[in-house]
Amino acid sequence: MPSALWRVVSWRRAGPCGTAACAKLAKACMYFEIETSRNLSGTFTPQGNKNEALPDLAAALLAERTTLENLPAILDIQVMLRLLESLGARVDWDPAAHRAVISSAAGLGDCPEPELAGQIRGSLLLAAPLLARSGRAVLRRPGGDRIGRRRIDTHLAVFQWLGAEVRLEGDDVVLEAPRGLTGARIFLDEASVMATENALMAAALATGETVVENAACEPHVQRLARLLQAMGARIEGVGTNRLTIQGSGGALLDSVTHRVGEDHIEVGSLIALAVATESELFIAGVEAENYRMIQRVFRKLGVEFCFERGGIRVPREQALEVDYDQFGAIPRIHDAPWPGFPADLSSIAVVLACCSRGQVLIHEWMFESRLYWVDSLISMGARITQCDPHRVLISGGQPLSAARLHSPDIRAGMALIIAALKAEGLTRMQNIQQVDRGYERIEERLSALGAKIRRLSS
Repeated sequence: MPSALWRVVSWRRAGPCGTAACAKLAKACMYFEIETSRNLSGTFTPQGNKNEALPDLAAALLAERTTLENLPAILDIQVMLRLLESLGARVDWDPAAHRAVISSAAGLGDCPEPELAGQIRGSLLLAAPLLARSGRAVLRRPGGDRIGRRRIDTHLAVFQWLGAEVRLEGDDVVLEAPRGLTGARIFLDEASVMATENALMAAALATGETVVENAACEPHVQRLARLLQAMGARIEGVGTNRLTIQGSGGALLDSVTHRVGEDHIEVGSLIALAVATESELFIAGVEAENYRMIQRVFRKLGVEFCFERGGIRVPREQALEVDYDQFGAIPRIHDAPWPGFPADLSSIAVVLACCSRGQVLIHEWMFESRLYWVDSLISMGARITQCDPHRVLISGGQPLSAARLHSPDIRAGMALIIAALKAEGLTRMQNIQQVDRGYERIEERLSALGAKIRRLSS
């Protein structure tokens, strides 16, 4: 990990000015300088899955001691660890080893530090373990990417089904269950990943049986369930949209050591990066089953990759022509709940479509503001028509030119890095703390493959 970045964001090394002040200074000063890159090569090892690591950290509050390995050393994880400390948990965090030990045997507070909670959406995951353990949780309105309305109604409904009272006090959500949580039959009004994770954690300590229907079943949801099972929770239906949980009646779960799985979104991003830069890369340590739908969608854009020796190989030679639907109809790529195409790869698919000769419609129906960043690609020479907040029509195969860019969110930021590596000229990209929230030392890891990308400060 680059020492300059870690000194800025680590609460253990920050000076008397405080981490928040240091982080704000870093945000104002750092930017990426990216040059045209071709023929990258080597092996890329994906980081731990951010979207699994956050609920795993919350679930650590359900046991006296939890050891998590392969945690990505990214900003969102650091904020979550600080939130656990603000509640009274002891956190021993070794970023170089990607390992954290969380001890929470003693009584916990019920209100995570509000300023920190307002920085990441993952803070909402603390509601379930706090409510299950102490019968009360006070949470600040969660932060995270601004990609459209991100409702929390489904989460609150889960807690109400389990017997909690919910009320809003300004920007705070107050949850109370003084008599404890009781198992119930729950039907989620949407297959929300985080609401499913909250339901799993809350039901694990509730009294009686809980059945969750229309549950999300993404890889990171399944791995959270496996963690809870390793802790002693009785859960059936993992990997399906119907989960049955037998609660412990308030008893803490067992101490365990758990390894966070690979980040399939980062893997998908690296496949796209290899294709855009005309490179051959091997991506190590992947679970093939997590990439079947990604492979199918990418093939519509002419992209091929293969599974070998526990990894993915992306060949240098790619046709990169849109595979039209029957009778020459323009194909539509759209996201969907798992096992559909992940919403977090929609931005990456947009850049891939710009590389592929032909026309394709990208339909991101989940978040109404996620596609507004495409004006940056248009400024680079991409032929994109924004049909409405959810759909863009892309005529691919056009050359891209360098531009001054601004990362609007985690995934669009990575997509713009890919576009900048493909574009002719020197690109300057600002607001890169958004990328740091989800991708660890991305400039160092890409430079090791031959990419021309540098982190600079002004």
